[in-house]
Amino acid sequence: MSRQAGAGRGWSLARRLFVLQVVVVALVVVGGTVLAWYDARVRAEDAATEEVVSVARTLALQPAVRDAMGRPDASAALQPLAEAVRAETGVTFITIMTPDGVRYTHPDPARIGERFLGHTEQARAGAVFTETYTGSLGPSVRAVVPVFDGAHRVSGLVSVGITLRVLTSELSGQVTALVLVAAAALVLGGLLTYLVSSRLARLTHGMTPGELSRMYEYHDATLHAVREGLLLVSPSGRVTLCNDGAAVLLSLDPAEVRGHHVSELGLPAPLAETLGAGQRVRDEVHVTDDRVLLVNVSAVRSEGRELGSVVTLRDHTELQALTGELDTAQGLAESLRSQAHESANRLHAVVSLIELGRAEEAVGLATAELEQAQQLTDRVVGAVTEPVLAAVLLGKSAEASERGVEVVLSPDTEVDDTLLGHVDARDLVTVLGNLIDNAVEAIADVPHPRVEVTARSTDEHVLIRVADNGPGIDPDVAQRVFQRGWSTKEGERGLGLALVGQSVRRYGGSIDVTNDGGAVFTVLLPLREVAR
Repeated sequence: MSRQAGAGRGWSLARRLFVLQVVVVALVVVGGTVLAWYDARVRAEDAATEEVVSVARTLALQPAVRDAMGRPDASAALQPLAEAVRAETGVTFITIMTPDGVRYTHPDPARIGERFLGHTEQARAGAVFTETYTGSLGPSVRAVVPVFDGAHRVSGLVSVGITLRVLTSELSGQVTALVLVAAAALVLGGLLTYLVSSRLARLTHGMTPGELSRMYEYHDATLHAVREGLLLVSPSGRVTLCNDGAAVLLSLDPAEVRGHHVSELGLPAPLAETLGAGQRVRDEVHVTDDRVLLVNVSAVRSEGRELGSVVTLRDHTELQALTGELDTAQGLAESLRSQAHESANRLHAVVSLIELGRAEEAVGLATAELEQAQQLTDRVVGAVTEPVLAAVLLGKSAEASERGVEVVLSPDTEVDDTLLGHVDARDLVTVLGNLIDNAVEAIADVPHPRVEVTARSTDEHVLIRVADNGPGIDPDVAQRVFQRGWSTKEGERGLGLALVGQSVRRYGGSIDVTNDGGAVFTVLLPLREVAR
């Protein structure tokens, strides 16, 4: 992006945060430095105050000082003592004076005999007094202590002081150290801030706050608008995002999905395994209790790191139902074509018999075939008044007959379409058609293959039973046959029985698998609608 374009967009979020962080760091460092200097100055003044009070009290208690008070030669006796103590302690001045404030001593001998500049009222009253005052030597921290005679009367005063100039010079070394530490902290803080901002710039791709806000709004609107399901799954298998479409397709509450592991969502085991594996998957079919889903999984990587996977879900329930209906129609069409072909062959045979003068045999052949076909039709139509279900039975019977498999109706088959209630005919087609197809496939290599179908409706439920004379089903895998992918044929992934299980669960029904001279599948669908 050009410089002009960048200027038009304004500062990026990373640059704004960098400037803000630098300002904050600078303010913190400068503020900390000022506070540290002020604290050091206060501590130095307190220490100076304690020192001048201690020196003044010590001098006021000296016998030489007490004895010299009021004598004509007091200055001669006290000046050497005061200067010696001043040199030893490092204070700026020591002034010993009369109660009226006339100096006996001073660092400048020319000022001896002059009046003391400062307040002495509290000291003359017998109290120790401290203050910061500007005297003949400049501003200073000073203490004024009374000197008592033998009768505990104030006979003189001692003042000891340290000028602020001395304190400032003592603080200058500390200030220099503080400035160096502050500069180092500012440089280090600026460097760390730059590194953080650089990282943020890479993560936000140099976008401005407005662009990030708009991107979030578009992102959120898109997630709620698309009908397809979208899940973001972390490398550990936890859901970090679930849009409304995915929640609907998986029958989940989106507010309760985020943060949970895919194994905790109550999904079918194969689907949960696919979502949590993080492996690339393309157009993989999965069956839930309510839907047939087409699943795609793509791994997400950034800068060599695994960020998880993006899962898209598409609803193929209606498509699968339409495909099943189309397969049924194609089966019927194929059966009709085959029957037409066979009828043509039989018609040729009848015509040939007539031409050979064997009319009785021709009539017998024609009426036998007609009677057999009519008996099957009459049996199905008479027992099953639901037209779609009857059509499926006739079509599957004709289709199985072409493959050499006999499909028969049990004597107790009877379905009244007025009792079916809320049960959708398409679900009955799914259940019955797939069970017959499964039975025909299972006994393809069995001598004299035979499938017996029972369909019966009562006031409470619809019963569908499909039994074959094949090898049966291993009891250990009886409950796995309705999972997506189970099949008895090598290299194929079964879907028919999975759809049967889905339809049964949808209505709150039951399905049993037993062995009785072959596999027996028994389905019960309640006719009273249950909460789903």
